[in-house]
Amino acid sequence: MITRPILFQKLTDQEINEIIKTDPVVIIPAATLEDHGPHLPVDTDVVIAEAICQALAQKIPDEVVLMPCINIGYSPHHIDGPGTVTIQWDTFINYCKDITRSLIHHGFKRLIFVNAHGSNHPVLDMAARLTNVENPEARCALVSWWSLKQVQQVVRDFRESEISGHGCELETSLYLAIQPEAVDMSKAVKDYTHPRSPHFWADLVSQSPDPTYGNPVPLTEYWSTVSETSVWGDATKATREKGELILQTASDELIEIVRELKARPIRPRVRRQGFVHTDPRY
Repeated sequence: MITRPILFQKLTDQEINEIIKTDPVVIIPAATLEDHGPHLPVDTDVVIAEAICQALAQKIPDEVVLMPCINIGYSPHHIDGPGTVTIQWDTFINYCKDITRSLIHHGFKRLIFVNAHGSNHPVLDMAARLTNVENPEARCALVSWWSLKQVQQVVRDFRESEISGHGCELETSLYLAIQPEAVDMSKAVKDYTHPRSPHFWADLVSQSPDPTYGNPVPLTEYWSTVSETSVWGDATKATREKGELILQTASDELIEIVRELKARPIRPRVRRQGFVHTDPRY
């Protein structure tokens, strides 16, 4: 018997064939293993991705199928930190494409990567784009939890730290809300040692630390050169209550995204060239 929420790995082959008929949205959490400061485990991104997606699936169990988390991603700039595991960018893209290709082959047509690791975003974006190009009968989207507008708003209302980015007030609060026993707040630190200037700054929820700053220019450097502790922000400001609010807000906004994708028509391609196409790549 199918239980709710629907976990892909717990389904039988016959159950999968039945569920496909309902045209569910497949949720694919994605993260990585990497250093997150002296107070957090290296599975921080994994735990966050899984918790947000599980909260979503619990709220609308009849509309989604939840895949296991992709728990090793692209993070070469963190390799100086103990515990970081990374794979090549093209390996990661192809791996993610293989997952989506398999799901589409079985009949699933709507998929969303829900990402919890910053450097996964550009490679997951490419994986989602290529999934759509190579499988025009399906649609694959991508969202990172910190880019959700409602999340950004609630963070703006409660944040106490000047900068957030990594092992920070936000990630630590989320871990406290999910598995508080795994967080050692006695070792939580404030680390603002990274260099900042009007166009070279970053914040996890895109909120500028200085009103005179301009738009940030992306610059990904070796993490050991921009943080003394691996933390980017002030982990001492984290609380379980803040994390619970992020979880609730993120899962609520993801419901809206799931339902929009579910309602979105999958239109057939229209070849507008005045000749017969023979290029197998397109």
